[in-house]
Amino acid sequence: MRRRLHILYEYLALWFGLGMLGFLCLLWSPFSWILYRLQPRDSGGRVGRYMNMIWFRFYLWSLALSGACRFDIRGLDALRDQPPVIIAPNHPSLLDAVMVISRLPNVVCIMKSELANNLFLRAGARLARYIGNGSMLEMIRDSAEMLHQGNHLLLFPEGTRTVREPVNALTAAVGLIARRAGVPVQTVFIESDSRYLCKGWPLFKRPAMPITYRIRLGRRFDPPQDVRAFTAELEQYFTAELDAAAPAAEAQPKPQRPPQAGAPNLANRT
Repeated sequence: MRRRLHILYEYLALWFGLGMLGFLCLLWSPFSWILYRLQPRDSGGRVGRYMNMIWFRFYLWSLALSGACRFDIRGLDALRDQPPVIIAPNHPSLLDAVMVISRLPNVVCIMKSELANNLFLRAGARLARYIGNGSMLEMIRDSAEMLHQGNHLLLFPEGTRTVREPVNALTAAVGLIARRAGVPVQTVFIESDSRYLCKGWPLFKRPAMPITYRIRLGRRFDPPQDVRAFTAELEQYFTAELDAAAPAAEAQPKPQRPPQAGAPNLANRT
């Protein structure tokens, strides 16, 4: 009976999380559309990015409060108020961008074109002046412009969620943008004890809960001169760091049942 109740809880938490994210995106969409039409480009973008941080932080807080997830992602706060930098994390799951954006008030995200045109995300992404990846030349130009304006840029060097452990072959985009804009690349490591929402995970498949997420900052690389050599060095660095972290993560004991909803250690970790 106890096991059955836990499975029921996991299903309820799954549907709550998906429903909450959809609800928040749809709630913000009409306001985003109005502000996109009325606000000047620069001020509208700042408002959109700040509000995306607020909405996503509330969403992660609700997941933590329900006991579905545990988040240790405050390491990103060290990047606040710093000069422009390209934030380059590994990309294990669909929650990665949500977690990064939830901690930083002025980060521009590079999105897949199909996500940028998604009904739930389109209005908020346009207001925040997020950048689509449809054209490489336009993406590099727009990214450099946003960095020169003092913003941070979120770019996943793998280009898609990880399908080859511990990291996919990296694209040259991060090196090309860093060289064009003359800004450093801050590596970020996203780690979890679950494959929930990883590549190939069905959206409505129930994961074991609670799920733990951790984000830590890695090495900061100077803008490259040789993009090909830089990309190879970056891939080697990600591989070495993630391989080294894997045994420690596997050795951590996993909780057998969800913590009580509203437990302070969950809400305060977000």
